[in-house]
Amino acid sequence: MNAIQPSRPPLQPIQKRRVISRPKRHLRQRSYQVMALESTVKIAVNVVITAVAASALAQLLPYHWLQQAKLREISTEVKLMEGHVNSLQTQFSRNFDPQQTKSIMQEQGYRFDPSQRQVVLVNPDRREDEQTQSSP
Repeated sequence: MNAIQPSRPPLQPIQKRRVISRPKRHLRQRSYQVMALESTVKIAVNVVITAVAASALAQLLPYHWLQQAKLREISTEVKLMEGHVNSLQTQFSRNFDPQQTKSIMQEQGYRFDPSQRQVVLVNPDRREDEQTQSSP
């Protein structure tokens, strides 16, 4: 378990390699060229993406407007139908109301209760026209 470990060899000084000197100006100029190329590529890619997005938007907007017009038309039709359905429901509930059967029979049969008096409405303008024509 506690085995004796071999001893390490003595550390020898690390020899430094001789670095070949390159002109630093050339490296800087090269890095600027790489950065300029990279920026140009980024700008070009962004311009292409923008053009594609604008083209897609130009194609989708008329379709969107058409769908909105259809939606408005359908919603107005729904409102009209809701009013029609409400009037039919009130008429239905009135027709099947047992308390109103007598009045409904009178409306549909043109018969009146003997205790009721019949009222006939006359247009007063028409009456004056008839009097003026029969006077001469």
